[in-house]
Amino acid sequence: MKDRRLIYLAGFVLLAALITGPACATKKFVKTESASLDQKIAQVSTDVEASQKRLSEHDEKLATIGSLISQHDNQFKTVEGEIGEVKTLIKGNLVMTATLKNSDAKFAFDSAALSDAAKGILDGFVQKLVTENKGVYIEIQGHTDNTGSDETNYALGQKRAEAVLMYLYKQYKIPMHRMSAVSLGSSMPIADNSTRDGRSQNRRVEILVYE
Repeated sequence: MKDRRLIYLAGFVLLAALITGPACATKKFVKTESASLDQKIAQVSTDVEASQKRLSEHDEKLATIGSLISQHDNQFKTVEGEIGEVKTLIKGNLVMTATLKNSDAKFAFDSAALSDAAKGILDGFVQKLVTENKGVYIEIQGHTDNTGSDETNYALGQKRAEAVLMYLYKQYKIPMHRMSAVSLGSSMPIADNSTRDGRSQNRRVEILVYE
């Protein structure tokens, strides 16, 4: 009878172990997985904060660069304005003008070469300048018709103006610092570019004398 009780007791203990064992294992697994998940969440939060910090620093750098660009633009405009004022002071009052017309200078298409006729006109201009004893600054403007691109016309106008400047310098020793050559391209026509004669009139060099 006593042995039978012992057998029953042992069976009950074994049954209890079988029932409670898996439950304990499941709880332990859940706790482990939960801790691992919490760690991953914490890591993600850290990464997000780091990314937000980098973005904030990037935005600050962009703002700084934008501020520097704005300052540079303002400084450039200030300098440009001061240069314009200096040029105005150097030029003074306009006292004489002369135009080297294409009909006289015979500027060929896409050419800046000075013909003998053009040189003769410049010779007359200098003689008048010397006779009247006027002028301390000469601005030479190159003009073209509207044939071709703006870039091409500005380059050609500059070449024509510089051709005149170099002639005045080499032939009459007019100081370089008393002259400037600029191109206005096709931006200031004096005749209709839709006609052959109009285009010819627009191909010209204008000389402005200031004192």
